[in-house]
Amino acid sequence: MPEQELNTKARDALVSLAKALVDQDAASVLVEPQQNADGFWFGSGNLIEPEPGRYLLCGRYRNHGDSRTGTGAGARGLEFAIFEGTTPTGPFTKIRSFSKQDLSRPEAPVVSIEGGKLFAGPSGVEMIVSTEKGIAYPEALGSFQKPGTGVWSIDRIGAASIEALDSATMTEVQSSGEGATLHVKDPVVFDSPTGGTALMFCSHPFGWSSSNTGLAKRGEGEGEFVLQTRSVLERGATWDVACARVTDRLAVPQVGLLAGLPPLSLYFYDGAECLRSLDENAKAVSRPRGYSCEELGGLAWGWDAEFPKMQRLSLDFPLFTSPHGTGCSRYVSTLKTQDGIMATWQQSQPDRSQPLVGNFLDSAAVESQLAG
Repeated sequence: MPEQELNTKARDALVSLAKALVDQDAASVLVEPQQNADGFWFGSGNLIEPEPGRYLLCGRYRNHGDSRTGTGAGARGLEFAIFEGTTPTGPFTKIRSFSKQDLSRPEAPVVSIEGGKLFAGPSGVEMIVSTEKGIAYPEALGSFQKPGTGVWSIDRIGAASIEALDSATMTEVQSSGEGATLHVKDPVVFDSPTGGTALMFCSHPFGWSSSNTGLAKRGEGEGEFVLQTRSVLERGATWDVACARVTDRLAVPQVGLLAGLPPLSLYFYDGAECLRSLDENAKAVSRPRGYSCEELGGLAWGWDAEFPKMQRLSLDFPLFTSPHGTGCSRYVSTLKTQDGIMATWQQSQPDRSQPLVGNFLDSAAVESQLAG
């Protein structure tokens, strides 16, 4: 397919659809963090429908603290949990739980559980989860490793059913020994528009100065995810100059202004102006800037035939900010159902906690947003 541009009306309709999905005011809490306080949240997972009328939601509980406190339970990312519901909006009941100890190996104790996803395929269900492991930096970078910290990587557990998932069968699917991409985390797994399975992931350099998105792909019937690129979406020039972490792909219905066009997808991503909070001039325009653990939300799009090529729709400013707390709005994930689209994300609250919130947009509302 030759390269093709979207006209302004179609671009505006995509933004309108995304804003209607990630509606900060209409969002309802799906899973509370363990405390309603700064540094506590639940999220960075997704929602799937492995069989009609059965909805599985996953994410990790994160408590205040950092990896320097060691591998003891209760600090930082302490649990990866799976919930079940009969509707995409819940209520949800916890049915599985994986602790740091469950996901540790003798040679690689888990310091913190990070983002993870569920993926349902013809052979069953996969849990793909990232963790910070208590292992050493490469020798040439060893002097940069702080005591008690580790290296992030991504593992996979597969089984015929969610009940059969067993951490003893866990295998590594992505890691890095390179300084520029040493820490690999926050997997995003979906059917690739060009065939096979796509695995996007976030990476940080050893110096923690930026956040980027890479891509690995698994061919039909194959078991290995093969690295394609370390940079799918280049970091931006303004609000997302420090961070560009893709968290979701949404195949957009071909209705309204998109009818007759080639298939295309939206890509939600997290961005930040800096990795650490900046002091603000008292006379400056006050705004959420985004920083590590408090990122803001952006949007890109791409023709499916040209995957993974994508273009930004949020150039100068983020599209999604919470009206509360730090403004943080991140880890968007979507699920298309028979009746509409469900969006979930972490949203900062007045107490600076980040529960998992969600909003459902029915099919008529989706079509209305794309009607132009």
